[in-house]
Amino acid sequence: MSTVGRFIVVVLFDGVDLLDVTGPPEVFALLQRELGKAWGYRVALAAETMDPVTTSAGVRILPDTTFREVAGRSIDTLLVPGSVEVDGRGRVRALADPAVVDRVRTLAATARRVASVCVGAHILADAGLLNGRRATTHWSTARQLADEHPSVEVDADPIFIRDQDVWTGAGISACLDLSLALVADDFGEAVALRVARQLVMYLKRPGGQSQFSVPLEPVSTTRRIEDLRHHIMRNIAEELTVADLAEQAHVGERQLTRIFKTELGTTPAAYIESARVEMARNRLESTDDTLERVATVCGFRTTDTLVRAFRRKLDTTPTEYRNRFRASWKSSHLVSLR
Repeated sequence: MSTVGRFIVVVLFDGVDLLDVTGPPEVFALLQRELGKAWGYRVALAAETMDPVTTSAGVRILPDTTFREVAGRSIDTLLVPGSVEVDGRGRVRALADPAVVDRVRTLAATARRVASVCVGAHILADAGLLNGRRATTHWSTARQLADEHPSVEVDADPIFIRDQDVWTGAGISACLDLSLALVADDFGEAVALRVARQLVMYLKRPGGQSQFSVPLEPVSTTRRIEDLRHHIMRNIAEELTVADLAEQAHVGERQLTRIFKTELGTTPAAYIESARVEMARNRLESTDDTLERVATVCGFRTTDTLVRAFRRKLDTTPTEYRNRFRASWKSSHLVSLR
């Protein structure tokens, strides 16, 4: 990969949602900080002209370049934000300027992948980029998208959807989840997790939603806790008692509990259970392991213990979770192998 980074173009136009535009670049900037090198992403805001663009929030943004200037370049990711209008009765309707649609259609032809943020999916649909694909958008305009584009399989439930080289995101704040998913696709889950920690948010998987996510552990301020967390992940299948962790940290059990409360806001036992649930989620999404195997590998010992932990943490069962999210993972995984 070039040392100058992957080229991302964000489409700008008057009335665009501000967070749709500014959220993803913030994620990509944090990636740059985590990598510590100049080969993450290069982001350019492109508009019809170099004149300031007025967003829906009234904030004006200066473009970096024009559509004409980037039209002949090789684009890694074309990011398409959205815009809405609200009538006197509070009804929301997505907008898609025909001129912007034409530009997106042209730029998409030279892009490795295309991603829409929130109601930007309507622009992709008008450009013909969602025909025959599964897609999501903000829940308030999902019916509009389905009615106007019957060839698109609209699913308003997921945070984001990947259909081969086209990604669509849901609500406005989901631009962060979508951006993290792009980072994970390019640089791996471990790097995306590091970026998510900086954002103090959940790490979403393909098709995942917040109510099925275990919170990321906060960043600790001591090396001792960091060492303990690594120890826990390396030995997640073992019994991992409080006494064992205290011995590992060279402190008493009561002191260990106080340290966890102060540094991580939880108890050692609750932290271990969250880590095991998170690992179990990953295996349920990405493998065909039996529940017995998942329970063993993740340190739950029995399937009953696994089920009880899922009910406590996620308010669902491992089987229900797999049925809901396994299909999305398989679709994304198969595409990545092609």
